[in-house]
Amino acid sequence: MKKILLLFSVVLLLAACNDSQNDAALGNYRFDANATQAMEVADVKSGRMSAKKMKSSPVSKVDNLNVKRKLIKTGNVEFETKDLETTKTTILNLVKQYNAYIARDNQYKSYDRISTTLSVRIPAESFDKILEGIVKGVEKFDHKNIHISDVTEQFLDVEARLKTKKALELKYLEILKKAKTVREILDVERELGKLRGDIEATEGRLKYLKNQVAFSTLNITFYKKVIESETGFGGKIGEAFKKGFENIKVFFVSMITIWPFIIILFLLIFYFRKRIKRTKS
Repeated sequence: MKKILLLFSVVLLLAACNDSQNDAALGNYRFDANATQAMEVADVKSGRMSAKKMKSSPVSKVDNLNVKRKLIKTGNVEFETKDLETTKTTILNLVKQYNAYIARDNQYKSYDRISTTLSVRIPAESFDKILEGIVKGVEKFDHKNIHISDVTEQFLDVEARLKTKKALELKYLEILKKAKTVREILDVERELGKLRGDIEATEGRLKYLKNQVAFSTLNITFYKKVIESETGFGGKIGEAFKKGFENIKVFFVSMITIWPFIIILFLLIFYFRKRIKRTKS
């Protein structure tokens, strides 16, 4: 019993040493996540390693030339095409060939152009090949930019945090096995619940980074200008008649919605005309 209380008190004491508000009372059990977890993992490994050394370890890994860089690559291209369907078919064939997929497909139509925007998620190693196949034969780009973000340090930091939290979880599980009173069990389980929530959030962040590194994003916009013959004089007259007919419908619908006011207006006109005739007579 004394050993359990002593071990649990050590964990709480390590947390209290790094808490800015000094909530060191045993009943509060408030932990500074970064300092406590780093020191607990250090204790699991050697019993002597400081939290500061643990925090600086990801930086030393980044500086190590043997570490594979984690890069997130994104690209945006926009260009004019003579045939929208042919261009889209070419892109879809490349997507299928290199095991990519379409994340978004939008089409727009304005008075002078018809355009399509595709957001393609591409395996990182195939990004350049797909980009080369898409832009092949394009004479001029409205814009073309490729951006690469190095998230190696962030990636390693999240991995280290996750490892730290899981090591601390094992520490709490050991304490839980030795706990005998209801209060001890509830105290440890409460802290385990908080810690597992942090672990899930960290795992989600790591999964997101892995996905961003594994799949690059390429946003492609291609458009075709509307030729005058497609909307020539006859077409414009037809559009004008169509709009005029629509305006007539809108007018009648508007008149129907205000019919009470029209009736009141006619009654007022009738009343004043009758009164004027009586006055003259």
